[in-house]
Amino acid sequence: MKKTFVLLCLLLAYLGGDAQQKANYKLAEKFTQMGLSGIAARNSMQVVPHYIHGGEKFWFEFRTDEGTMYYLVDPVKAEKRLLFKNTDIAQGVSSITRKAYNEKDLQLSNIDFSKDMLKMTFSLGGGDFEYNMKTKKVKELPKKEKKEDMVMYTWMSFSPDTNYLVYAKNHNLYMRGNKYKGQDTTEIQLTTNGERYFSYARNGQDTVSDEEAMAGRWFPKVNKVYVLRQDNRNSDEMAVINVLAKPKPVLERYKYDMAGDKNLSKWVLSVIDVDKRKVTDFNIERWQDQDAEVRYVTDKGDKIFFERYNRVRDEVELCVGNTETGEVKVLIHEVDKPYIDYHMRNIVFLNEGNDILYRSERTGWAHYYHYDGNGNLKNTITSGDWVAGQIAAIDTAGRTVYLYAHGYDKKMNPYYYQVVKAHIDREGVKLLSPEDGQHKAEFSKSRKYFVDSYSRVDMEPRFTLKDNNGRVIIKDLAKVDVRRAYEMGWRAPERFVVKAADGLTDLHGIMWKPADFDPNKKYPIISSVYPGPFFEYVSTSFSLDDSYNMKLAQIGFIVVSMGHRGGSPMRGKFYHRYGYGNLRDYPLADDKYAIEQLADRYSFIDITKVGIFGHSGGGFMSTAALCTYPDFYTAAVSSSGNHDNNIYNNGWVEIHHGVKETKEMVKDSVNGDHEVSKFSVKVPTNMELAKNLKGHLLLVTGDMDKNVHPAHTLRMVDALIKAGKNFDMLVLPGKTHGYGSADGFFERRLWFHFAKYLLGDTTADHYGNIEEYKGIEN
Repeated sequence: MKKTFVLLCLLLAYLGGDAQQKANYKLAEKFTQMGLSGIAARNSMQVVPHYIHGGEKFWFEFRTDEGTMYYLVDPVKAEKRLLFKNTDIAQGVSSITRKAYNEKDLQLSNIDFSKDMLKMTFSLGGGDFEYNMKTKKVKELPKKEKKEDMVMYTWMSFSPDTNYLVYAKNHNLYMRGNKYKGQDTTEIQLTTNGERYFSYARNGQDTVSDEEAMAGRWFPKVNKVYVLRQDNRNSDEMAVINVLAKPKPVLERYKYDMAGDKNLSKWVLSVIDVDKRKVTDFNIERWQDQDAEVRYVTDKGDKIFFERYNRVRDEVELCVGNTETGEVKVLIHEVDKPYIDYHMRNIVFLNEGNDILYRSERTGWAHYYHYDGNGNLKNTITSGDWVAGQIAAIDTAGRTVYLYAHGYDKKMNPYYYQVVKAHIDREGVKLLSPEDGQHKAEFSKSRKYFVDSYSRVDMEPRFTLKDNNGRVIIKDLAKVDVRRAYEMGWRAPERFVVKAADGLTDLHGIMWKPADFDPNKKYPIISSVYPGPFFEYVSTSFSLDDSYNMKLAQIGFIVVSMGHRGGSPMRGKFYHRYGYGNLRDYPLADDKYAIEQLADRYSFIDITKVGIFGHSGGGFMSTAALCTYPDFYTAAVSSSGNHDNNIYNNGWVEIHHGVKETKEMVKDSVNGDHEVSKFSVKVPTNMELAKNLKGHLLLVTGDMDKNVHPAHTLRMVDALIKAGKNFDMLVLPGKTHGYGSADGFFERRLWFHFAKYLLGDTTADHYGNIEEYKGIEN
């Protein structure tokens, strides 16, 4: 009898082995329902300087659990002090209004100062008041006389002098005078060649004849409008079905340029002089199926600068157009193989276009070059084996540029933003932010001082006042207060570095652990992925909640997110172009090898239970990983994945995977014999891998997704059915590429899927309500 009892206990322990590791839904929920979000709402995570009268002094407000405080900073004197005592403001206003105000939560607005800085005006509770900085007294300001408000509608766009408004109707441009400026309000038609899908309206596929917002923009200081119209009359259509429409489902059609399409949208550039009622069209055609983008227009209104790209995207020209004659001149012609990066591309125009700061990867590293207004190269501005990123500020008088550098300090994470100073007319930079972290700089108007805010995922934000040589003026402007998060058990993610599958390239990532982490336990590991190639969604700055990752870890997982070769332009051209021509497979080996290294490094990681999930490109990648390494990955959740890039948009696919161009001679009655290009694309799909599936896959899509069409997911479903595979699927009715109100529902389904297949906890299968676990003790 005793022997039988022992055997029975062993059998039950064996059968229930996985089930003993319960999903900790309550811990995840603890950080969801007004937990961390409430702490973040009550506490400032940034210092926003409000510079006074365009000078060096500034004020800022900062919230902690002790209340909202207002500070005045004088960089010249290196002083920071309270702008006022909250009690003085609260009691002063209360004595006037006879209402009570929370001294710890004063919500002041419209703060302004007298020129001598002795008086401050502000609004509170619907009233306007003045505070005497010397006497500490508050007085009420007289009510402002209400002027007749100008009636505004979303379709109205007023000229810089506000004398005219321009709008679209029947796909053409019209104008009226502004009656509030005494102008004639008679409607005048400015253009006649607009039509549906070749429209001057912002929404060119609408068929309505009422006033609409125009697709163009005003020149900054003259009454001219420029419009870069998209001609997609010959483009193919896509469609989704709005199943929630009343009283019956509705088919919604839209134009969509797909990879390899024969008839792509074309671009036409026009400038309309509203004062003269004159339209100037530009001949911007250079390549077949080219793309175009307006970059800059002058204050005087005499020039418009634009870029045009060939379809293969390995050539680009910066051009300038004369707005009076329509003449077009090429200033800079750039060739960059296999493609020109568009995500971080930047051109800055100074002095009405006479100085051009041009960002290029011509050396393999993105840097800025100084050209004159005629397209002549004057000098290199930045150089070296690091990436020059976006520009933070420019001192035009001092000919100085302040910009962000990536990978400048080799000891730091190459994705961090570091502030450097450069001179427009010579080569070389000076580092202004050597601190190890992700930086953001906010300069005064004179550019003499800046607030340097920096943080890391494992370090709360810090705020330092510096001068434009990087000298620290005030070390700590404010201190973030997240004590309550730590009291709740929140733990910051940890940084790590592993090697890519080549054994050479460093990959940077972060790891989340559950709040009740026990180093002596074994935890399944889940990789949160996005393949890029234009950006890697791996956090670099401090945040209490990193999307799904932190809360997912609380269920009982180790969650990681890391970069991989081909994922980002922030690490140079060689790293970025690694995935070219291999849009499906390029990140997979790196993700697998990174997880293997982490498992070797940390005994608490259970390498036999590996999950992976992602959205959009991450949905594509997670399914591909599960089917490429079916004996390594156990489970995946793939949401809105572009599983068949052959039906995705041409720009993203053709740029990052490549498009094949062939030439052939054709003959027509207009051009006679002439050469044309034919373009074709063939991208490996996830459907080709369906036969390999062994693990547990949950596919999710919104049925109104016009970005990654639900056909991507349904084609994968069809392939899995034909391969006889078992899987789960979730369709969210009425949802687009983002899930909106259904996001919480999706997140919990994400929890349930990994709990079931990585922890062996199947209790969610029996829930009648998506949040039924709230009433269940762990």
